[in-house]
Amino acid sequence: MSFTDETLTCKDCGKEFVFSADEQAFYQEKGFENKPGRCKECRIAKKNAGRFERKETTITCSSCGKEDTVPFEPKDPSNVLCRDCFRAQKDAA
Repeated sequence: MSFTDETLTCKDCGKEFVFSADEQAFYQEKGFENKPGRCKECRIAKKNAGRFERKETTITCSSCGKEDTVPFEPKDPSNVLCRDCFRAQKDAA
């Protein structure tokens, strides 16, 4: 079967995008029945929308006093280690 490039309109942003002949062949090979409804940028944004985003929190290390960041919000900010002290404690155990 021969395919030709087709211009579609993104249902999210309204921008036109090309559904290429190669993409159409891929869709047919995989058994996909529907054409894509979103442009590449909106597909990526939708895919990443539900992902967990880390919140960096600035802390002062309770061991050495150095300021650092941690990828969580500590329950007790007065008892948090910087990365270096955490690793040293972990390696000592």
